[in-house]
Amino acid sequence: MRGLSNESLIETYFKALDLELEQDFIKLLEQEIERRNLEVDAASLTLH
Repeated sequence: MRGLSNESLIETYFKALDLELEQDFIKLLEQEIERRNLEVDAASLTLH
């Protein structure tokens, strides 16, 4: 997942939630978001 930009990672995360993909995949995305110390604003889909 290190090849994904921060923006792509966040977009992928929200798309996975929207499509109700497997929880294991969503958990991997969440772990990577946390590893990068990113904060997700669900209302505006922006990075802080």
